[in-house]
Amino acid sequence: MGASPNAEPVRLDDVDRRILEALRDNARIPNNRLAELAGVAPSTCLQRVRALQDSGVIRRFTVDLDPRRLGYDLHALVSVRITPGARGQLPAFAEQLRSLPEVTQFFYLAGAADFIVHFQARTTQDLRDFVTEQLSTNPIVASTNTSLIFEHDIGALRI
Repeated sequence: MGASPNAEPVRLDDVDRRILEALRDNARIPNNRLAELAGVAPSTCLQRVRALQDSGVIRRFTVDLDPRRLGYDLHALVSVRITPGARGQLPAFAEQLRSLPEVTQFFYLAGAADFIVHFQARTTQDLRDFVTEQLSTNPIVASTNTSLIFEHDIGALRI
């Protein structure tokens, strides 16, 4: 679930920051345009991007899909509490969540909830089925609490 907890932070200079900011805004930017924005030669820019990938700063390149255009008009955050004796089953539970295409992301937490699950659904019935059939029937799930999302904005990572 992400980088190694013992990973050392990578030192970035101004060129690295300009590269990352441009890639954050458009991961498909051509290398020559990226080099121009970063103020370096295209060959240097390509080496810098590869070094950022090799160091784990850049984990992957992705595409931003519009869920509404794909028919997913309903989004919810589902808080999940796990029964106290089921801690050894958390990896299997996380794997179950990963296998469900409607689960866009989940967070393993410390606090009142053990997991927060971002679920996208086409209908309220789909959401109800997820909570009742995938979560509430699972013997390690102690309780759930569902909150509907009215609006979602992804903040930009500060570099």
